[in-house]
Amino acid sequence: MLHLFRLTTLALTVALLGNTAVLAAPADDANADSSAPLPLDELRTFAEVMDRIKSAYVEPVSDKTLLENAIKGMLSNLDPHSAYLEPDDFRDLQESTSGEFGGLGIEIGTEDGFIKVVSPIDDTPASAAGIQPGDLIIKIDGHPTKDMSMMQAVDLMRGKSGSKIELTIVRDGGKPFDVSLTRAVIKVKSVKSQFLEDGYGYIRISQFQVNTGEEVGKALDKMRKDYGKRLRGIVLDLRNNPGGVLQAAVEVSDHFLKKGLIVYTEGRIANSELRFNADPADASDGAPLVVLINGGSASASEIVAGALQDHKRGVVMGTDSFGKGSVQTVLPLNNDRALKLTTALYFTPNGRSIQAQGIVPDIEVTRAKVTREQDSVGIKEADLQGHLGNGNGGADRPSKDKTAKPSRPQDDDYQLSQALNLLKGLNITRGD
Repeated sequence: MLHLFRLTTLALTVALLGNTAVLAAPADDANADSSAPLPLDELRTFAEVMDRIKSAYVEPVSDKTLLENAIKGMLSNLDPHSAYLEPDDFRDLQESTSGEFGGLGIEIGTEDGFIKVVSPIDDTPASAAGIQPGDLIIKIDGHPTKDMSMMQAVDLMRGKSGSKIELTIVRDGGKPFDVSLTRAVIKVKSVKSQFLEDGYGYIRISQFQVNTGEEVGKALDKMRKDYGKRLRGIVLDLRNNPGGVLQAAVEVSDHFLKKGLIVYTEGRIANSELRFNADPADASDGAPLVVLINGGSASASEIVAGALQDHKRGVVMGTDSFGKGSVQTVLPLNNDRALKLTTALYFTPNGRSIQAQGIVPDIEVTRAKVTREQDSVGIKEADLQGHLGNGNGGADRPSKDKTAKPSRPQDDDYQLSQALNLLKGLNITRGD
């Protein structure tokens, strides 16, 4: 699935995705201005237009089709994230909470009338094919996407697992090129963790699902137990993370904070004004922290990065994030349909709105390809016959044969290697 949504079974749940922040709420909350008089002249015009279409259009059109198209048009001109969800779309929204869905694994938005990739999701056909954040999809199986809605694009890109699809991509203003992909059932593992080096942990969150906060807590516990003492540092990787469930973003932030505000939202309806605060527990045990972000880090990812940055809990490194800071309310309608309506903005603890600006990293580190030169085989003093011993009694350190070392994530990832180097530097200056 390409355009992701999240919805929990709770009566009131907020979810924030790269292009969709969802607040599930009762439909009654939407009646903010029901006392306003009806615009009779405009309604008469609407009825007249509808009547003219029915009588004069080249082919017969049903009242149902005309009215549903009118609803879609009403919402599409508000902002890129408000939408009318037909039964299939509403069902997809609800089912995707589990993190298992069918499609390509791309989070999309719109730009200049075209479909734009916010981020590919880890371990999906899109990431395997090399789709990158910022790519413009100008054709889907030969169909031009100019002025196509995100829902229409999603419908075209969905399909049976194993079926083929061809996307025409423009990258960085270059020439268009085609990418062939095979649709698959996407099972997203939202959290991966490992040690980069002795005492330096790495946690990668690909998107925020319902259980992500719990999984991060388990990963931190396991790393602390495996290392046996306070971790020397942690890299929290939120690059190309399109977002997800707000509550999960709050829980992840809370694992690194002992007090204070994490995020708050402001809007016109009562249920849109929420505040989330940290509890005193710190699952990370105060370990030095670097948070990696980039242009594919959106919504819930920006909440985490913004909260940790405002509290000066860690160093945010990478490039500017996406800038998705609005909340959508899912209002169920009859006949298994729903409205997804933008109702609020969210703010970091210091009152920053991320909308259309994003999070600016404390240290900018752009993507770069790492190439390593082979060390020349040399002779050291300790290799020479009859060399003097170390005056302090230290052991000799002769040259050694260069043996192949196992591949590590930081070996080919410049941003990650810089994050690890920063953590090492912090430990040296702190005397750890």
